Amino acid sequence: MSLFGLAFRSLGAHWLRNALTILAVAISILAFLLLRTVTWAWSVGVEAASSDRIATRHKVTFVMTLPKKYFDEIQAHEGIAASTFAVWTEGKYPANEKEFFAALSVYGKTFLDVYDEIKVDPAAKEAWLQDRKGALVGTVLANKMGWKVGDRVRLTSGIYPVPGEWEFEIKGTYDTTRKSVDRSMFLWHYDYLNDSIPADRRDQVGWIVSRISDSSQSAAISKSIDQKFDIYDTQTITMSEGDLQRSFLGMAGALLDAIDIISIVILAIMMLLLGNTIAMGDRERTNQYAVMRAIGFLPGHLLTVVFAEGVIVGALGGALGLCLAYPFINLGVGRFVEENMGAYFPYFRVTVEAGAVALALAIFVGVLAAAIPARTAARLNIVAAMRKVG
Repeated sequence: MSLFGLAFRSLGAHWLRNALTILAVAISILAFLLLRTVTWAWSVGVEAASSDRIATRHKVTFVMTLPKKYFDEIQAHEGIAASTFAVWTEGKYPANEKEFFAALSVYGKTFLDVYDEIKVDPAAKEAWLQDRKGALVGTVLANKMGWKVGDRVRLTSGIYPVPGEWEFEIKGTYDTTRKSVDRSMFLWHYDYLNDSIPADRRDQVGWIVSRISDSSQSAAISKSIDQKFDIYDTQTITMSEGDLQRSFLGMAGALLDAIDIISIVILAIMMLLLGNTIAMGDRERTNQYAVMRAIGFLPGHLLTVVFAEGVIVGALGGALGLCLAYPFINLGVGRFVEENMGAYFPYFRVTVEAGAVALALAIFVGVLAAAIPARTAARLNIVAAMRKVG
């Protein structure tokens, strides 16, 4: 029998205790993956951000608007391939006031060109462009609300209380090819918004996004755009799409740091549980180890057996944790988060990379937990241990 086989048999001697330990490791891995998925989902927009897009907003704060005429000047700026703009309208569905989603009033003529990762059926795109009351809806939002092409819906806005309600016809749904765009947005035409609000609020846009010809010139073009508007009353700040995403992440930096600390604490607790189980088993097998040494087993053999127990329990617990995590997070929690918090977590899934890291950490923690019991077993005093036999 191999030393790993001996380790398996040793674990089977107290199968209930070891099974509960494996379950505890699995739950720890599930909790660890859930927390790591939160941090990944929050920052995935930065990782997926397009390198050839820059965003221009008000210099003071994102919530203040820019004059629409800035769009024309940016669009004509050297190095700009295409530009578009959007206005956050805080969409509310009167039939269910508790539902919240990102309703953006956009410049439809160029919006889908700048955001080329948004994929829409060509016929639906043309129908949307031809109807000022048309709307495009992300697949996640459409599934959540039960909307389909041809449905007529009414929305209100907390930002624009007048005229009260807007009526739309859903012309199509969109999906994305990259994780840089939320699939829970409601896209409608800026002209429809601009013509319906009070005159003193017209011709204002939220932010302007541009696709540049040469991504290596992102910083230089951004600086040039801001210098252009320095002489105006309303000044701007322009940055890459990735930097724009990072500015949002900065607001939640303390929370993400806390999540990182909690995930490390979970691993430490898991190591203590494993270490306690392995140490208890070794104490109960002191006589057995003494007999093994007496019949020719070397200290290195006992060291290998104990470390093998840690690897086996860690691997089994990690594998079980992954089997629990994928359906629980991807099909349960993840679906709920994407449908209800899509503006913050447009993608909430356990990645293959995260799963591989979690399994590797479970095995590594198992090895660490077995370190002290393995050292104790390897340094066993045969004479002293044999005196306890019988």
